Amino acid sequence: MAQEDNAMIVIAHRGASGDRPEHTLAAYELAIDQGADFIEPDLVATKDGVLVARHENEISGTTDIGEHPEFAARLTTRVIDGEELTGWFTEDFTLAELRTLRARERLPELRPDNTAYDGLYQVPTLAEIIALVRAKEAETGRTIGLYPEIKHPTYFASIGHDLGAMLVRELHAAGYGGADAPVFIQSFDVEPLVRLNRITQLRLVQLVSASGSPVDTPDVSYGEMLLPQGLENIARYADGIGADIRLVLGDGGRSSGLVEAAHAQGLLVHAWTLRRENAFMPDALKTNDNPRGLGGLPPLMGMLVAAGVDGIFTDHPGAAVTLRASGNYEP
Repeated sequence: MAQEDNAMIVIAHRGASGDRPEHTLAAYELAIDQGADFIEPDLVATKDGVLVARHENEISGTTDIGEHPEFAARLTTRVIDGEELTGWFTEDFTLAELRTLRARERLPELRPDNTAYDGLYQVPTLAEIIALVRAKEAETGRTIGLYPEIKHPTYFASIGHDLGAMLVRELHAAGYGGADAPVFIQSFDVEPLVRLNRITQLRLVQLVSASGSPVDTPDVSYGEMLLPQGLENIARYADGIGADIRLVLGDGGRSSGLVEAAHAQGLLVHAWTLRRENAFMPDALKTNDNPRGLGGLPPLMGMLVAAGVDGIFTDHPGAAVTLRASGNYEP
């Protein structure tokens, strides 16, 4: 385990993405150096079937592809999980072609300091992320967990890429196997997790949002999935839920009751996403009207701890690790 049983884990959301462009080896390494228990890569597929880390398969906002005239003709419009998007998509590029691109900050208006790192880093493969984790484990003597998300698995399956099966094969080949491995596999879709439950003992997490429904089960909303019967159903194929903070906290920042209900079904609860900028804060914890300003991250984390969550996704793992150690969540 990457953390002692019953201890709240800190999950570096896309790496230390508050300090480096997300989903780069630099962001993951910094998160590890800051003490994160798990690093979280979002995974999509290349044309030649390689798993790489990007927040989305549409990469115009996270790479410099718009500055590559040799790829201009591949600009296209596609419907991904019901949303029409225009841009460049990983599934149209081989890994070798993606290697010519460089990552850039996805939220420059909120994190201008991160733009100093634009153009420095390649799009990493899952294999490279695993190699980094193994190297840092050897360096530090710590166990460092992996928390991959398969992105748009229903869409990718429709074009011939079974992301879940690809991921499990690669993890098993790298020596990750069994429920005690420092791995959680997550998805907003349901069926991929149900299928993975049949082929791996690695722990699975059903992601749930504050609105909408899974793409592959549109007749059942996330809200219905969090009712007692829905949680009982999730517990048949998953080990936990990854829940929007708004689902975990109710009025006044107190527990909504979701954590207790999930625990009653034997499910872990990992809350997403703890970010320090006002743009992401509840109104009561914003310090001013500047979306870039720093809001009340310590008290928000304190509310999540008080609600009993088993883990927290955060863009700022260093701050979360320090707060966890001190137990002081005052502003």
